[in-house]
Amino acid sequence: MRQLRGSLLVAMAALAVAVVCGSVARANPPEVQKNGIAYAKGHDASHGPSSRVLLTYHSGGVMTSGAAVEAIFWGSSWATYSGDKESGLDTLYGGMSNTPYLRTNDEYTQSGGAHVIPTVNYVGHTVDWSSAGSRDPGTSGVLAEVQRALSAAHVTPVPNGYYPVYTDIPRGSAGYCAWHSWGSIGSTPVQFAFFFDLDNDPGCDPVDGGKLGHSQGLAALANVSGHELSEALTDPRGAGWFDQKGAENADKCAWTWDGNVTIGGESWKIQGNFSNNAYNSRSGYDGAGCIQTAS
Repeated sequence: MRQLRGSLLVAMAALAVAVVCGSVARANPPEVQKNGIAYAKGHDASHGPSSRVLLTYHSGGVMTSGAAVEAIFWGSSWATYSGDKESGLDTLYGGMSNTPYLRTNDEYTQSGGAHVIPTVNYVGHTVDWSSAGSRDPGTSGVLAEVQRALSAAHVTPVPNGYYPVYTDIPRGSAGYCAWHSWGSIGSTPVQFAFFFDLDNDPGCDPVDGGKLGHSQGLAALANVSGHELSEALTDPRGAGWFDQKGAENADKCAWTWDGNVTIGGESWKIQGNFSNNAYNSRSGYDGAGCIQTAS
């Protein structure tokens, strides 16, 4: 674990931020995301499993060399936090690589036929105790934090980097739990994600009932972490795989499960992902395309 004890100045002009153009609404975001939003329960019925259209390829890349992951915990309350979210997410990401759960993403290819590689190289997490503010900072704000945190930790960003940022900002009235996006740090393309603090948040709670040994807040973050990582692998920069309504593979199976999955030697309640192959054979746990594990 690396710790940052204050805000570092970031030259915003040096950030090449990719702002996605589209029509998906978010509550009070500085920018609009086309894809990548993990909606709270009941906030986006059009992207659920009832949306029975296949994912199609949009000529961009998928992550064919796996994901190099470093988690970032951002916010002043992390300075005194003593719960299980940091260690639990370390376990989750540290045990994620090439699991049956992550292999739900590897049928998807890019031009030339290269497949998503369902591997994760997890290098640990960084903690930034500076204030994350009181609402979603948008893609430019989160990308700036990724640059700040990596720079302070003397970590060089990599093109297959995926940097999930866990804040202490409550969701409030926002209709979503998390999102993923992309941008550049200098000349290096990166992928990243944003997560609200989901403690005591019924709209983003998978309700594992505490039976799996995780706090409610960790269980909630783990579920949407699987959602965003899966979408970052299959649609890392907005031109990968999604359906005609803009739903990515995790969107189409949001808030549905087929039991639990084993990752890092622990059981987790993490939603399934949509498989075109499963849909065509009607072999998913929903009788259609949702699968939670793959061989």
